[in-house]
Amino acid sequence: MAVLSERRTAPGAAPGRSSPLLLNTASILLGLAVWWAVSALGVKIPAPPEVAMRAAEMLADGTLLTDTGASLARVLSGFALGTVLAVGAGFLMGWYRPVRALTEPWVQFFRTIPPLAIIPLAIVLMGIGEVPKVFVIFLAAFLACVISTLQGVVTVDRTLINASRVLGAGDATIFAKVIVPASAPFILVGMRVGLGSAWATVVAAELIAAQDGLGFRMQNAQLYYDLPTIFVSLITIGVLGLVMDRLLLLAERRLTGWQERP
Repeated sequence: MAVLSERRTAPGAAPGRSSPLLLNTASILLGLAVWWAVSALGVKIPAPPEVAMRAAEMLADGTLLTDTGASLARVLSGFALGTVLAVGAGFLMGWYRPVRALTEPWVQFFRTIPPLAIIPLAIVLMGIGEVPKVFVIFLAAFLACVISTLQGVVTVDRTLINASRVLGAGDATIFAKVIVPASAPFILVGMRVGLGSAWATVVAAELIAAQDGLGFRMQNAQLYYDLPTIFVSLITIGVLGLVMDRLLLLAERRLTGWQERP
């Protein structure tokens, strides 16, 4: 019984540990307290009440909702397109060696070029509309996810594949029943990394060429030294990114429930 009890307790965790939600709440409150204390010490940043008032004003006049909707639409479009194509490309590269040999050098080449460096070229070639913004977001998400998918496919235990073949499974069955489930954790990690890259890229794109969006709002506020507006935009981006990341984490737990977790 003692052995069973020890196995149920995760390494480094004590029985009766605090709820993660409680710890998260405490962390947020502590962060707000530190922020308030830093602003009270004379550092030139707005205090939380000042930022909250500015957020209420931007909500009332519709500015915050418009900017948030514009940025969110760009991120979701580029991220969804990049993820779908990355998963398909990653599976092809991992399953077929000739495809990997032909495409991997190009993927690695473009991975060394920051998507932000592509923005000026995209604007010159595609104009200042939505297309270049979505394109650079797509590129950021694609490059992050395709490598993770490829890694997931090539690290599948060959014993499982060989055993499936011995039992009479064809390539389609092996792909659906072995490769996809085993690669799912890698794909979802790549998606989480790609999501962060997508948000960083959209803000940079909006700083350069946009008429709306959270990045554009920060750039416009900087001209007038409007720190509360900058903080509102930053916090909005952080909250949206956190919510989307938690949704992906929830999907990961649902799709990879067979994995052991601490």
